Amino acid sequence: MNIFVGNVDFRSSEQDLRSRFEAYGEVISCKIISDRDTGRSKGFAFVEMADDESGRAAIEALNGQSVGNRALAVSEARPRDERPRNEYGGGGGRGNRY
Repeated sequence: MNIFVGNVDFRSSEQDLRSRFEAYGEVISCKIISDRDTGRSKGFAFVEMADDESGRAAIEALNGQSVGNRALAVSEARPRDERPRNEYGGGGGRGNRY
């Protein structure tokens, strides 16, 4: 199961996040998304768990949990094609760079 983790504390490491999720089952991968220009965390991550049961348990337990004065927003990740698109074909944000 692929899990979206929003509102991640900017000081959190992938190992910190992995440790939280491993309490609920096997973690296949953990990736904090960073800005490609600065390398700084964008404040969200994706965690892939070995099975749906452990993924659901982690979502239930960790959603809303306070980490570094920020409440995690944890939910099942949606496939890329299900995300809303803007009029330029992107998902929002700063749009295309020229």
